[in-house]
Amino acid sequence: MNEAYTSVASFAQTWGLAYFVLLFAGVLVYALWPKNRSRFEDAAQIPLRED
Repeated sequence: MNEAYTSVASFAQTWGLAYFVLLFAGVLVYALWPKNRSRFEDAAQIPLRED
C-alpha cells in the first residue's frame, strides 16, 4: 500500500509541476503578446474613466 502511494504521489508531483509550468508559460506568453497590448491598456484605463 505504501509503495503504491509513494509512486502515485511521485508521478502526480512530477507531472503536476510540469503542467503548472506549461500553464504559467502559456499565460505569460498570452499576457506579453504584442497583439494583446491594446486590449490590456484599454482594460487598465477602465477605473480612471468617468462615465
